[in-house]
Amino acid sequence: MKILHTADWHLGDRLGRIDRTDDLRRAVERVADYCARLRVDVLLVAGDLFSELARPDGLREAIRHVQETFRGFLRDGGTILTLTGNHDNENFCQTLCHAMSLAAPAADEPGALVPPGRLYLASQPTFLRLADPHDGCEVQFILMPYPTPTRYLDREESQRYHSLEEKNKHLQSAYTAALAHLRAHPRFDPKRPSVLSAHVHVRGGEVSTLFRISEQEDVVFESDDLPADFAYVALGHIHKPQCIGGHAHVRYSGSIERMDLGEASDNKSVVVFEVGPDGRRGEPEVLPLESTPVYEVDVRDPRAELPLLASSYPDAERALVHVKLKYTAGVDNLDETLSELEKIFPRWYARDWKESGALDDPLTLGEAPRGKSFEDTVRDYLKAELVNHQDAEREAVLARAEQLLRDEV
Repeated sequence: MKILHTADWHLGDRLGRIDRTDDLRRAVERVADYCARLRVDVLLVAGDLFSELARPDGLREAIRHVQETFRGFLRDGGTILTLTGNHDNENFCQTLCHAMSLAAPAADEPGALVPPGRLYLASQPTFLRLADPHDGCEVQFILMPYPTPTRYLDREESQRYHSLEEKNKHLQSAYTAALAHLRAHPRFDPKRPSVLSAHVHVRGGEVSTLFRISEQEDVVFESDDLPADFAYVALGHIHKPQCIGGHAHVRYSGSIERMDLGEASDNKSVVVFEVGPDGRRGEPEVLPLESTPVYEVDVRDPRAELPLLASSYPDAERALVHVKLKYTAGVDNLDETLSELEKIFPRWYARDWKESGALDDPLTLGEAPRGKSFEDTVRDYLKAELVNHQDAEREAVLARAEQLLRDEV
């Protein structure tokens, strides 16, 4: 069975004022091309299929694009396995899972031998089996979504915590217990080849950026918490491709695109490996993905530097750019300089400016994103910050914010 490991698609995402839909669609299509050219049997997406910033219509269009892109793959018997990450909306994904289970109820049974040719989304710890289309050998898959209270803390005593540290300890314990429970299931055969996929932060992983989540908020696991005796351990969550604990078969595939400036130097990729009756065959193969360039451009002398920028950045038209400008009043026309910079970097996602010789930095540099009101800025910020909180807590904070915004008006 040939399996392609990828993760962190973040479909429907944005960077500042820039909608990343086209970038991400191109990346998805490159993954589909690998699946077709290499005759992949299983596409394994290790979490964060969608972005928490995606609106309902954006989610609908993202699903439609995935359906169109992988129609041939699924029609020919390929299977897509994915699981929820920290950026996937729990309510939406749970609803999607319920809808899909109407078409394949047997997939809800732990250890079920599921039919190929469709997508399976795990919003809870899941154990299923797939038959190799070539020799009929059954491969076991354990899919472990990101550890959130609503997914893992089902005991009353574990739902009581007084600090973020205590909550994370409860989640660590519940997560490892859930994994052990699936491995102890009567249908789990330790002699059969098995693949584990998990959306987690494993200590020791090199982190260039934790995408919209802080180290303090994240639940960090030790490498020993994820047994290495699987044929392969497919990890998602950290966007930088890498092996963990010196094991070539325990690894993060990384995201399929550069998502922000912290990933500007990352080389994106997917991983292909094969599993047979005796386990993994050979070493995993890393395959490159072309990525969108991301720059921070610091302009200190507009009159001297602007004529050189286009040649210095030959990919300026498609690059995502944070522009930092320092100008001299009476020498540089600010509006004209900003207009010229926009012609060079049409996909700037943020820009700040400061007048040379100013005694102090202004309280606010640059500009708010055009087209977004103060109220929408507050809403988007809160939604991003609360993405890993329980639904009830998140809704309560958002409702309170709405009340305060109305009172201000």
